[in-house]
Amino acid sequence: MNERSCIVTRKAGPEDELVRFVLSPDGEVVPDLQRKLPGRGCWVSLDRVVLAEAVKTRAFNRGFKGEARIPPDLADRVGLLLRQQALSHLSLARKAGEAVCGFTKVEEALQKGPVRLLLHAAEASGDGNRKLDRLKGPSTLSCGIFTSVEMDLAFGRANVIHAAVAAGGLAERLVGYLRRVAKYENLDQKLDDQPKDQEAGR
Repeated sequence: MNERSCIVTRKAGPEDELVRFVLSPDGEVVPDLQRKLPGRGCWVSLDRVVLAEAVKTRAFNRGFKGEARIPPDLADRVGLLLRQQALSHLSLARKAGEAVCGFTKVEEALQKGPVRLLLHAAEASGDGNRKLDRLKGPSTLSCGIFTSVEMDLAFGRANVIHAAVAAGGLAERLVGYLRRVAKYENLDQKLDDQPKDQEAGR
């Protein structure tokens, strides 16, 4: 993956660790998460605080070498788009039959395996989370980033608290999107790679 430099920190990194921005026809700064929009691009580290600094210091004017109209809620927009990107992929996994929700179905999926991703709603009870986490395999990642309302939208039903995504290509891409959300929002603690036997040994 190509390396790019952040217009705020000046640090270089792979494209997946930054967010690309372009100018719309009317001169507004627009996030380009897919890195496909035409035009000159500016790159900012995948970090809400750094992006807020870019807005505050008008770093995009320097990056685009001219006047750039910066939406005051740009950092919030990027956060929302990153979450929507991940949720859309979760919905795709559900439509492909690779994701299930509901405590019993998730429990069965974990017992049958392999499950790559175990999702708990942010407001889920600790007891329910622990019961399912004990069934995690060595390659299962737990995630507590989404709210129940967000998971409801992804699954097209109400009151989704727990979900599981089977191992495979869709799951790996979803994990990548979730890691981007976590990095941007500083939510790394909401992603847990540790299965039960490793947790017990701490």
